[in-house]
Formats: sequence, structure tokens, C-alpha cells
Amino acid sequence: MTPHASTLVRVFIPALAVLVVAAVGLGIRGTSGGRRALGFALSASAWLALSAVLGLSGFLTLFEPGPPRLLVLLVPTIALPFVLGFSRTGTALASAPLGFLVGFQAFRLPLELVMHQAALDGTMPPQMTYTGSNFDIVSGATALVVGALAARDLAPRWLLVAWNFLGSVLLITILVIAVASLPAFGAFGRAPERLNTWVAYFPFVWLPAGLVSAALLGHVLLWRRLLAHGMRGPR
Repeated sequence: MTPHASTLVRVFIPALAVLVVAAVGLGIRGTSGGRRALGFALSASAWLALSAVLGLSGFLTLFEPGPPRLLVLLVPTIALPFVLGFSRTGTALASAPLGFLVGFQAFRLPLELVMHQAALDGTMPPQMTYTGSNFDIVSGATALVVGALAARDLAPRWLLVAWNFLGSVLLITILVIAVASLPAFGAFGRAPERLNTWVAYFPFVWLPAGLVSAALLGHVLLWRRLLAHGMRGPR
């Protein structure tokens, strides 16, 4: 049975996932053309559809015994951003305006606010929100400021490197918290409200499959830009 959640949480998470994936598609269209953008749109739609089917079928809800089936979702969630980020399409996307590459991550601010509401609803474990051990809201809030500076060519290289490092660490931290909170590990307690089971259900499954993947892709692209091409990117 799908965990109880307020209408805001149930609607906002899948809607934001679609919008963020669409933003990536627009970025690909601007840097690689419509053909590759269409290929990405079809691939992303297939991935979201597959994750939705897994969430609706109940396949992911078996956490014990043995390895949790949720890993079937989490492994591609982490791997796919690297595959895209280091592809020819990713190379072109890494040359997008810095304001876009940074400002794109601002979606993490409203996401964290809604995740906090999910914790208040009793849907999500409290350790996964900013009142617990997840401070990823800082990534979203600072993306607005650093992205605006980058768009005006006012962000020095050290600031972009520091911001991307901080955002990467905070993203890895919440991923570790999420996995450690699975029933197989129960690192934050074994009471039902402390276990991370909600992301095994649709529409919440699109939080890792869509939004976490997008955030990770953003960091991969910005690291490629900063480490390989400096501030200006490839000509």
C-alpha cells in the first residue's frame, strides 16, 4: 500500500521530476540539437515509465531477506548520470552557460521544503530532511545566488569549484543516509517512522529516479567543465 502523504507531496514530487528532466532536454537541444534532444526525451521517458511500473507493481517493496530490491532502482539512478555525462551529448551539454549548469540545481530548494512536509506527514523518515541529517537544501539555496553570479560572469573559478564540491558532498550524504535508512540496515533505528521505505512506491519513486539523477548529472557536467575546459568551456 502506498504510504499516506499530503496532496502537495504526492503531486509536487512527480511534477518537479518531469520539469527537471524537461529542463535537461532543453539544455541538450540547445547544445546538441533536436535529434539528440529527442533521443534523450525518449530514453528519459522510458526510464521514468519503468521506475513507475516498478513502484506501482510492488516489486521494490521487498526489503528483507537478502539485498533490498530497491537497489534495482538505485544502481541505474547513480550510473545513468555518469553514462550521459561522459557521452558526446554530455560533452556538449557541459559547454552550456555556467548560469544554467549551476542555476539548474535550484530545484533542490523547493524539493527539500516538500520533503520536510513529507516528514511532517509521517511519509518520510525525519533524518532525511533538513531538521535531521540532510542539509542538501543549502545546495538549492546557494545555486540561486551562484547561478545568478555565473550568468553575469561574476563568479570566480574558486567559487564554482567550492560550490560544486559542497553540492556533491551534500548529495552523496543524503544518498548514504537514504541507503542506511533502508530496513536492511536500519542505521537510524528500526521503528517504522525511521525506515526509508516510501521511495519504493510511485510517485515517490521518481525522487531518486528523476530528481537525484538530475542533481548528480548536474554535478558531473560542471566538474567536466571546470576540470577539463576551465571557465569558458570548449569552443
